[in-house]
Amino acid sequence: MGLKITTDLSIPHKRKTMVNDGLDIRVVLVEPLYGGNVGSTARVMKNFGFSDLALVNPCEMGGEARAFAMHAREIMENASVHSTIQDAVAGSNLVIAATGNPGVRVENHIRMPPYSPESVKQLLTGKSASVSILFGREDKGLSNDELKLCDIIMSIPTSPDYSSMNLSHAVAVVLYELSDLEAGSIKLAQHLDLDLMYGHITELLGEIDYPVHKKDKTILMIRRILGRARLTSREVQTIRGLIRRIQYRLKNLE
Repeated sequence: MGLKITTDLSIPHKRKTMVNDGLDIRVVLVEPLYGGNVGSTARVMKNFGFSDLALVNPCEMGGEARAFAMHAREIMENASVHSTIQDAVAGSNLVIAATGNPGVRVENHIRMPPYSPESVKQLLTGKSASVSILFGREDKGLSNDELKLCDIIMSIPTSPDYSSMNLSHAVAVVLYELSDLEAGSIKLAQHLDLDLMYGHITELLGEIDYPVHKKDKTILMIRRILGRARLTSREVQTIRGLIRRIQYRLKNLE
């Protein structure tokens, strides 16, 4: 007598959403071209327990957007609308760029190193922060200048035969991975403090006559390194204190 195995697909598997107090995820769509993709993004956000949607210079939100949003229209209708990425990510401790075109060589520092959504989840586990995740335009993604604004580069592993994903599908994959992310008590530094630190480092490079043609690339690499480190406010202040001490010594050597 053979063993009969049946699978009841009518019983959904529900993940317990852990992203709550202490860890906020904001989905930022940069210049989305189609209202249907915005609506679909709102729908997948509700599927996985997220509600903070920001739109940068979006297309018109008409009937198609509402139809694709289904029962998540309130997420789309309550989305914040901004004219710049800087405004959209204001208040974030960490800014992550999602791209389907990551770097493959270390020389391509703007798009390196790419992290998978699973790796990003590991980086955020146990942290307390506001995190913005940027998704680019349907036709050309995020520009290099826009990627430079981000602390971490994230890319979904796909088939090399066809790596381009639909916008809402990419959002769904990322949010599924992060939906049971467990927050913690380690508070990350405010992005304003990080920007002040990067400005301080830039100032130091000028004082040590660092080659001008290498300065921008070096600052971006430092941003990537320290972005992955997920610094706390105390750590940022320690680094700035070290820089001040170096500057003091340099002045007294003159």
